[in-house]
Amino acid sequence: MTDVVALGEVMLRFDPGEGRISTARTFRVWEGGGEYNVVRGLRRCFGLRTAVVTALADNQVGRLVEDLILQGGVDTSLIRWVPDDGIGRTARNGLNFVERGFGIRGALGVSDRAHTAASQLRTGDVDWDAVFASGVRWFHTGGIFAGLSDTTADVAEEAMTAARRHGLTVSYDPNYRPSLWSDRGGPDRARQVDLRLARHADVIVGALGMAGRHPGADRFGADEVPDALASVAGLLPGAQVLATTLREVPSAGVNDWSSAAWSADTGYVHGPSMPGLHVLDRIGSGDGFAAGLIHGLLAGAGLGRALAYGTALGALTMTTPGDVAMASLGEVEALVAGASAAVRR
Repeated sequence: MTDVVALGEVMLRFDPGEGRISTARTFRVWEGGGEYNVVRGLRRCFGLRTAVVTALADNQVGRLVEDLILQGGVDTSLIRWVPDDGIGRTARNGLNFVERGFGIRGALGVSDRAHTAASQLRTGDVDWDAVFASGVRWFHTGGIFAGLSDTTADVAEEAMTAARRHGLTVSYDPNYRPSLWSDRGGPDRARQVDLRLARHADVIVGALGMAGRHPGADRFGADEVPDALASVAGLLPGAQVLATTLREVPSAGVNDWSSAAWSADTGYVHGPSMPGLHVLDRIGSGDGFAAGLIHGLLAGAGLGRALAYGTALGALTMTTPGDVAMASLGEVEALVAGASAAVRR
């Protein structure tokens, strides 16, 4: 029986290590995707049984992505395999080249994901009633998948509606990517889609991204976050929990890291504060936060404790390369309890 199912694209990430994409001679590869990273973290760190719904072109690159997913312990039985035409004319697999950044040079992502198999998913391609009929407890998707094409938002809405019908808790992460919307209405269109989909969700991760005029338009100081989350609650009266990471970036290698949330039961809650956090690779830290938050909420730990789990796993995700969380439950629990970085022997 599966605990948590995610819907999203899984790409092959090319990592030049400490170097630059434009001058690299070798790359390490990882799997990654905003929605997938969440269920991967829930599986490997917290031991929940998870699955990902996605589509891959059936060639050796797609099978490499599948193998990486299997190594993460996530169920691959819900992958939709699309026939390969040999050159990717009709469907292909997404690639993501990512520099980690250093000092004053920020992280850089160069994605190559147009016309992918996942972007071509349409309503009716997945039997959601069959997916959710086996005791699944939680469904997660987000704005990256919704922004892939004009059809994927419909698929996300179809899935979220079915999940609610089956009594699942539904979470949504707006996760705005300008490159996905640059020729499709920009941030205003992204906001319209987010509002449409978020109304089907119980939990909004990255909720601060839904405050302000449109995604990415406004930054909020620490004293403005409570009112910003309250404004999102007004837009989404059906949401039970709104959660967000809080990050300041003095340099690519040092971030001030924290979190906050709101619920109808608790009001505003501030998460643990981790100033001066040293960062190896920040990509995927928000997804690690989402995984920890979901774990805490599923375990009935209370919103404050769930925020602590999310903040800790997000922080630990930044200490390892690649998109996915590599921390153990023991490491997360220790960090929540205030452990230091002293050597353990």
